Amino acid sequence: MGNPKDSLFPDEVILQILARLPVKSLFRFKSVCKAWCLLPSDNYFITLFNHVSVKEQTLVAEVSDSSSLICVDNLRGVSEFSLEFLRDRVRIRASCNGLLCCASVPEKGVYYVCNPSTREFRVLPRSRERPVTRFYPDGEATLVGLACDVSKKGFCVVMAGYHRLFGHRPDGSFVCLVFDSESNKWRKFVSALEGCGGFTHMSKNQVVFVNGKLHWLMSGLCYVLALDLEHDVWRKVSLPDEISSGGGGGNRVYLLELDGFLSVIQLSDVWMKIWKMRDYESEVWSVVDSISLRCIKGLVPGIFPICQTGEYVFLATHKQVLVYQRRSKLWKEMFCVKGSYSLPVWFSAHAFRSTIVPCNYAL
Repeated sequence: MGNPKDSLFPDEVILQILARLPVKSLFRFKSVCKAWCLLPSDNYFITLFNHVSVKEQTLVAEVSDSSSLICVDNLRGVSEFSLEFLRDRVRIRASCNGLLCCASVPEKGVYYVCNPSTREFRVLPRSRERPVTRFYPDGEATLVGLACDVSKKGFCVVMAGYHRLFGHRPDGSFVCLVFDSESNKWRKFVSALEGCGGFTHMSKNQVVFVNGKLHWLMSGLCYVLALDLEHDVWRKVSLPDEISSGGGGGNRVYLLELDGFLSVIQLSDVWMKIWKMRDYESEVWSVVDSISLRCIKGLVPGIFPICQTGEYVFLATHKQVLVYQRRSKLWKEMFCVKGSYSLPVWFSAHAFRSTIVPCNYAL
């Protein structure tokens, strides 16, 4: 990195310090010296930075009609960032390891993948499918997923939904389109998903990428629907028996990630139970935490878990973002909407990690 005689610390120590900075600060310090200027494009440092960053989770949400988003961080509090660099009015459809998949609002069928931390973006090529006539019920894909493994180059975008011809009812086939950033092409496969129920707004938002697969929670709480991106195969993943058998009657269930593992959070009137899938192949679940909700009892009917780590859980209500510290067992309000806004915070909230994952590896 430089002459060791001119530095108080070894290069590796300096890199470890810089890898723990916010992305904005890292880019601001590029002007310090030539070596630091090159860091955001250095493969070793990108890997190091992303390895550190993926251990933390933040929450992003739209809280106004503009392109500005709030980002709520457990340590740094609340900040804002904008998607104005896309030069389009968009809504977030999926988030994965620092990248966002955004859909154009005025122009249906136009999608972007961007890294808001670096302001890099990529416009996805249009697929040959005609979206207005191919997907049911509203012309848009029912499921949109984004898969990005920070240890590898590239990403995949998935769009899936029931197929229908123009003027006809859906024919029962489930169409899946997968965009591969390395080939810059879409591929398509069609499956017959029997017994595939519907999806709630939250289950569409909370798509989880673990073990090389994308996961969505079915609205009937019968199973988790998983897509194996390596083999283009759908798989049904079992939920904990207590949930799938209806033993938690009346409880609400949400699919999240927990430190690289598949997780579900089960909410009752007075308890929040966190489940973790310890063994993916044998589908073994266990409870890792049970949290009392008595001190926020009035908020429980309208509260939604958004993201979590082993240290904390972020939850959103109509106007607030709360964090629960699992070690100290303390609740804290991190953000509250001021003034009126038509949509609740939870409606547009997504899990987010601040990384320097590039969008344009293959370009």
